[in-house]
Amino acid sequence: MGNVLLKLDEERNRMTLEEFYNLDLPKGTLAELIDGEIYYMASPRTIHQTISGELYFLIKNYIRTNNGKCRIFAAPYDVQIKDDTPTVLIPDISVICNPDKITDKRCVGAPDWVIEIVSPSDPGHDYIRKVGLYMNGGVREYWIVDPMKKVIITYRTTDSGFDTTIYSFRDKIKVGIYEDLVIDFAEVDDVISTLPI
Repeated sequence: MGNVLLKLDEERNRMTLEEFYNLDLPKGTLAELIDGEIYYMASPRTIHQTISGELYFLIKNYIRTNNGKCRIFAAPYDVQIKDDTPTVLIPDISVICNPDKITDKRCVGAPDWVIEIVSPSDPGHDYIRKVGLYMNGGVREYWIVDPMKKVIITYRTTDSGFDTTIYSFRDKIKVGIYEDLVIDFAEVDDVISTLPI
């Protein structure tokens, strides 16, 4: 969901976490740090925000109804996957079940479940860069929601690596980190079908 706009010079190679957190960015500017390179993020489109809002509501309602311990956060909320690497991401939705990972400013450590909604400006950001970061970083479940292709790709960790499944916007998707949560994506699709393209 972003494009590289700033690279450090070849001698320094990459920005540190401290340098990133000390950046004086204009108010409202969203940026991620991936392996020491900063990626500015474009403002999300209406369809992006609608999908995010619908999913947030469904997941939040499930957690609250079931007296769940997990917390859900919508972007912008920083996720520092590992404390020893210069990478800070802003997932569209993060579900974090270990309260020790939640600080007053960010999540330090891998969320249990991450959802990214693909931006037409840079689909490779979610499809390529972030898959490895999330899955190698310890995220148990990662969903890529692509409004342009109307598909959802799920990655779930297993004992031997991870499983990948592709769904349509009319499918019901069983959430891997919960035993009885199913997202009926047709409900989300019905809402976005009324939006201007």
